[in-house]
Amino acid sequence: MKVVLTRERGRNEELVAWLPDGAETFEVPLTETRYFEADEVRRTLVATALKSPYRSLVVTSSRSARFVETALASCTGDVEVFSVGPSTTRALAALGQDVCAQSTGGALELSLQIRSGPVLLLGAATMREELGDDLRSRGMEVAKVACYETRPIPADATGRRLIAEADVVVIGAPSAWAVAREFVAPTSLVVVPGESTARSVEVDHERTLVGWGPSWRVALAAPDPGPGEPTTDEQ
Repeated sequence: MKVVLTRERGRNEELVAWLPDGAETFEVPLTETRYFEADEVRRTLVATALKSPYRSLVVTSSRSARFVETALASCTGDVEVFSVGPSTTRALAALGQDVCAQSTGGALELSLQIRSGPVLLLGAATMREELGDDLRSRGMEVAKVACYETRPIPADATGRRLIAEADVVVIGAPSAWAVAREFVAPTSLVVVPGESTARSVEVDHERTLVGWGPSWRVALAAPDPGPGEPTTDEQ
């Protein structure tokens, strides 16, 4: 099985660990990250502030960790910090920040563990809506603050060939699919983190697996993997 990973280099370690034994992996980065300035994030925090300080902080990706100190200024002293994915927990630990709970795959897993609002979601400009919608349905106030964005980058000739030959192409965001879609073979399986990216892919491609996490090991080893469940925000 040939698997193409389209996230930035250095951000695919966990994805490789989720793959079935024997999978042959190739990195073809199709996005790059632009981090917002700390002052820009601080201004956004002030502009979106709710009436009460945040009692729960959800850090939705490892890229967001560098902005946690800034975010904590808008939180209560006893704020509970939640992380999406082990890589985010490690990034927070490196900064000396403990977490109350960690999801193994996606942000929505954390919903029932978040007991106190208001809640601040810290992440990408294209942060998904599922967790926030679920928390609001339970009567909690929720605010989202973006601290980075991912932008598409073109694939070179080698990357285009690898994508075309892949059995599985991992697409973390609509911006990556915008680059990859013209090269992906109709028979290839495209794996996406959630429904928002799936909707972008399904306009052009029929074989899509929705799900992001250790369940890949079973799903991709199946003779004909079927759809999974959306499980994460991180691209």
